[in-house]
Amino acid sequence: MEVNGYKIEPGANLDGANLTQANLTQANLFGARFNYSNLVGARLKGADLTCADLTYAKLADANLTEAKLVGAKLTGANLENANLTGANLTGANLENVNLVGANLENANLTGAKLTGANLTKANLTRANLTCAMSYSYYEGSAQLSQANLTGANLTGAGLTYANLEGANLTDANLTGANLTWAILTGANLRNANLTNAELGDTELSGANLTEAKLVGAEYLGLAHLISEDSPRPNLTGANLTGANLEGVNLSNLDLTRAWLVDANLEGANLTRANLTDANLTGANLTDADLTDAILTDANLVGTNLTGATMPDGTIHE
Repeated sequence: MEVNGYKIEPGANLDGANLTQANLTQANLFGARFNYSNLVGARLKGADLTCADLTYAKLADANLTEAKLVGAKLTGANLENANLTGANLTGANLENVNLVGANLENANLTGAKLTGANLTKANLTRANLTCAMSYSYYEGSAQLSQANLTGANLTGAGLTYANLEGANLTDANLTGANLTWAILTGANLRNANLTNAELGDTELSGANLTEAKLVGAEYLGLAHLISEDSPRPNLTGANLTGANLEGVNLSNLDLTRAWLVDANLEGANLTRANLTDANLTGANLTDADLTDAILTDANLVGTNLTGATMPDGTIHE
């Protein structure tokens, strides 16, 4: 098969080739080389690009729907506004890739390397990013601001320092994900599963955590969330069972119907927090500050309130 005078076959050397808007639908390009090639607007639907080298390739507006890119190298490639719906990018190297506005709905990015990648406004609805890595000291972090990650699987994903400002993570699975130093300002995490996620120094100002599951979250003592000048996150109905919130500033937060069963809130600042209908069964609130907090219908069975400052200012013995 020849296209624009280039032989299209597995292992083909197409470095620097001009394949703008070429029709490569279902093409077998296993292990092919496309370094610095021009594939802008190319039709690669269902193409097999397994282990292909697309370093610095130009793929803006390309159609890669259901393409196989397993183990492919796309370092520095430009995939702006590309269609990667249902594409298989398992183990692909996407370092410093431009995926601004790209459509990755239902794409498989398991184990993909996303360090330095720009996915601003990308659509990752129901995408699988299990164990994907987004940060390295040398390449920096992934840019996912305003990305749509609704229902995405991010189990065990490495999102250290990732920028997820304004991202939509509704119903996303972030079980065991590492979000240390990640920016989630204004992100929508409604009904997201953050069980055992690492949230050390994560920025959650103004984030929506309504009905989110944070069971066993080890570090919700997020320094930036905690600033009095920052928009407060919404934790209405959030499941924080067993979470370690020692010394955390949770003042003014809406924790209505929140589950804080067996949570560690020792020394926490809960001044003016709304804990209406919250379940604090077995929680540790030793030396916590509950000044002016609302505890209407809260479940305090087995709660340790030793030394806690109660809503009326009295110290609990």
